Amino acid sequence: MDHPVGSYRHASKRKPYTGMESGDPNQLFDDTSFGTPYGGAQPPQPGHWGSWSHGGPTGNVYAGGPRPSEQAFNVPAFLSDPMTNPMTNMAMAYGSTLANQGKEAMEKNIDKYISVNRLKYYFAVDTVYVGKKLGILLFPYMHKDWEIYYEKETSVAPRADVNAPDLYIPCMAFITYILLSGVALGMQNRFSPEVLGIQATSALIWLFIETLAVLFSLYVVTVRTDLTTIDLVAYAGYKYVGMILSITTGLLFGSKAYYGMLAWCSFALIWFLIRTLRLKILADVAAEGCMVHSGKNQLRMYLTAAVACIQPFFMYWLSYQLVR
Repeated sequence: MDHPVGSYRHASKRKPYTGMESGDPNQLFDDTSFGTPYGGAQPPQPGHWGSWSHGGPTGNVYAGGPRPSEQAFNVPAFLSDPMTNPMTNMAMAYGSTLANQGKEAMEKNIDKYISVNRLKYYFAVDTVYVGKKLGILLFPYMHKDWEIYYEKETSVAPRADVNAPDLYIPCMAFITYILLSGVALGMQNRFSPEVLGIQATSALIWLFIETLAVLFSLYVVTVRTDLTTIDLVAYAGYKYVGMILSITTGLLFGSKAYYGMLAWCSFALIWFLIRTLRLKILADVAAEGCMVHSGKNQLRMYLTAAVACIQPFFMYWLSYQLVR
């Protein structure tokens, strides 16, 4: 079948790309040294992706319209706003339930060893109590009434009785001691997180050993007392108040002032502990009507004095290296 020559040539002729036209009319081929106009892909259809133009050495330039990536990767609505997704709300509710269950389990496990309500008792303080207690710790010679008051066989809260032990002052004093240790180490160019951690760990270990030693001594001597482990920790923690004052004085005025303040705080703490603990340790002896100079009474008096007199050694051991 014969075909018109003109129509055949018109159908096989490729429409030249206007963006790649050269100024030389005799050029037989397009210059493709900078890449193909469409990066090896078919040119976009009109009205589909927008128009393209040749950007010279940098390749093609997109002129407008929705990009291919925007049509190929549509973001679901629940990802753009997660709070509207029912699965997210379900996960949050489930996580809240798990958190509440974990809290209840932790409180039950803690109650096996330490009563949370009893622990709250040691933090029932106010500003008036803290001020009076610090005054007694530093100037116990001026305090006259050392009796601890009870209500229904339970000692009243510290804020109602200045002689009652508390954990607020020991905890705050311990934290202040660690911070002050960091300042002292920094002034000596010896500060590092590891050294500060060792300082804090050492103080806690010595407090643990001291408490165990006193408990063991009370067991050996067979002392029937209402002293609890938390009471012993509270009384042992009062020494950090004297350590803070001693270290601060040493940093400001030198080592001689440090030793002077340490001596004052040590004697004050010894006086405070003897006057306080003797009412606890010797309470059952007085109730039994034992003679003052009996062997059982003297042994408990020695124990009371030992617990009080050991405190200055811990105060010195945990603070002397911070003042040089």
